[in-house]
Amino acid sequence: MNSGGSAGSRHDRVVGPVRLGAAPSLADDFSARPEATADLGVALVAGAVAVLVPGRTAGKEPGGWLEPCGKTQLAVSVAESLWRSGTVELLVWVVATSRASVLSGFAEAAADAMGADPGGDGESAAASFVRWLGETSRPWLVVLDDLRDVADLERLWPEGPAGRVLITTANPSAFSAEQGALIHPVEVLSPAEALNYLTARLTADPDQRLGAKNLVSDLGYEPLALAQASAVITSSALSCRDYRDLFTRRRQQSAVAAGGEPPAAAVTWAISAEQADRLSPDGGARAVLELAALLDGNGIPGVVLTTPAARKYLAVGATVTLADRERASEALLAAERAGLLSAGRADAAAMVQMNAVVQAAVRAAMPAGMLDRAAIAAADALLQAWPGDEQPTWLTRGLRSCAASLQQATGDLLCAGGCHPLLLRAGRSLDRGGLIGPAVAYWSELAAVSDRVLGRGHPDTLAVGERLAAAYLAAGQAAEAVAQFSWVLAERVRVLGPDHPSAIAARRDLGRGLVAANKYGDAVTVLDRVVGDYERVRGTDQLDTLGARDELAAAYDGAGHFADAIPLYWHTLASRERTQGPQHPDTMTTRQKLAGACLADGRIKIALSHYKQVLTDREHVLGPDHLDTIAVRGTLGSAHLSAGRMASALQLHEQTRAGYERVLGADHQDTLTSSANLAHAYYTAGRVTDATNLLRDTLARCERALPPADPLTQAVRQSLAGIAR
Repeated sequence: MNSGGSAGSRHDRVVGPVRLGAAPSLADDFSARPEATADLGVALVAGAVAVLVPGRTAGKEPGGWLEPCGKTQLAVSVAESLWRSGTVELLVWVVATSRASVLSGFAEAAADAMGADPGGDGESAAASFVRWLGETSRPWLVVLDDLRDVADLERLWPEGPAGRVLITTANPSAFSAEQGALIHPVEVLSPAEALNYLTARLTADPDQRLGAKNLVSDLGYEPLALAQASAVITSSALSCRDYRDLFTRRRQQSAVAAGGEPPAAAVTWAISAEQADRLSPDGGARAVLELAALLDGNGIPGVVLTTPAARKYLAVGATVTLADRERASEALLAAERAGLLSAGRADAAAMVQMNAVVQAAVRAAMPAGMLDRAAIAAADALLQAWPGDEQPTWLTRGLRSCAASLQQATGDLLCAGGCHPLLLRAGRSLDRGGLIGPAVAYWSELAAVSDRVLGRGHPDTLAVGERLAAAYLAAGQAAEAVAQFSWVLAERVRVLGPDHPSAIAARRDLGRGLVAANKYGDAVTVLDRVVGDYERVRGTDQLDTLGARDELAAAYDGAGHFADAIPLYWHTLASRERTQGPQHPDTMTTRQKLAGACLADGRIKIALSHYKQVLTDREHVLGPDHLDTIAVRGTLGSAHLSAGRMASALQLHEQTRAGYERVLGADHQDTLTSSANLAHAYYTAGRVTDATNLLRDTLARCERALPPADPLTQAVRQSLAGIAR
């Protein structure tokens, strides 16, 4: 959430105190742990990395009841202290449970802090933000909460002379030498801290504090056990002495059953579950816990638990078929009052949090068959909560994390009988967010599961295979994309026949992949058949036919066979003008491709005529500052340059660069590309000094704004070196 700041340059936009990301709220009567906070405050100087890990007691049982030690709450306290003191001007909180979470968190920060395109390539935006952190002089703090795998930070490690990094993780071994990190074990509370915490929670009725000292001792000073015990006491008439008696009896019973004394939190959670049932006798709280136990406990968007699917699940066993929103809210409140989750603030951005070990306990306690029913309800709820436009980004990020947690908790369940639509939606969300690496990994894993559970020829297996091929293509892995598209086509033909619409569409996808792989000859063969198929099955002027004809022309174009491409473009252009109109976006695109082919074939006059028409049409339909309009203006400038019309070329290239800078900012890659094109035009026109100065400025911006090995940076550097020679 942006709490301040105003827009400066696109590259260094943050000018005032800004908070980004949704940090958890401090728990009621949070125990500040002054010694631990002070130690961290001293150690976490500019340039430092601190890692909060479970202490000796918690480390004895990784992933078990002893692991919760208050790492996240301590991180919140330290971050808030640095923020309030003015030590940092930028505070970024990222839930780091997966690489996709880190990428999307950094991409959102890039949009808010730097003005990056929020709908652009998420991985590029994240990388730009990390580079910006390394260069800015403004003091910043990045908190990476619940980091599961240090490999998720590959090429994303935030560092810089003005920055601080605070990490919470249950895996301390990965950080023993990483980035010179300071490993800070978080132990259980001290006796004084535990007693202060418990008595601070019990202010409504001081008599409830009777026996507090003995109770905190019996609870082993464990933060989770103390939180649950205090929640039950405050929501009941029990005193600390009463609760201690109840706790002792339950622990003895559990010890007999389990053959050993269980950790305190293993007992207190069961007592809290019973309290939740008392507070919500219709079973609503228990149902909320069952749904929440399957999702990402770091942050469940509150809207998920009030969807029709969630409310239908809450209504099971009641006299209604769909619980109303008020009943759902009451059930959530009962679970919170019992100390089993945190509902956060009561607004549209509310995030519900639930400790991972409590989630595991709830899942383990669910009767046979209930897990399956809860899983389907949770999947339906996530799907209903998913916004069609993927906005706001914090919501879709939370939904993706919840979908991943649900898959992890339920195994292959969501693929039984067919892929649940949530699985496809989560993958498409990665695609649309520009999270290319995570998207490839996601579709690859889902393809393997679908193949194993449903079989190779199942429609869902083929649909997932198509998405995997498209993800490969987006990642620039053209060879893998071609192999995957070929497999999908073979299966479509085997199952449906060669003339089925799905088989023809798969053949067209293969043609696109071959073009991307620069296998133009094979692409021409495949796409020529696709055009014939569409003409035979759907007609010569049908939109799929026209699109396939455009793609066939592009394959000829890529192969340098302009004489074959141009007639196809002419044919398609005439059909589009007749069926879609002269200023339809598809018509303008085909005309622009025709102009490009004519230019490449030396038909300069015809090319210029079509480029001018496209520019006129785009200005009329989209406006002069639309990115498509700016792009064709630059293309027309290049065409004039090829024709030797220097004055027009320079004017158009200057207008193009100014347009990109006005719309996207001086350091956007499209602006930098147009700057390089203008420098080339200057040089061609004999204006060597102007070309040199512009290339120097462009190179400096490229080195600051783009990855070190970016092709544009290398090209600008080579151009500058060429002029110098």
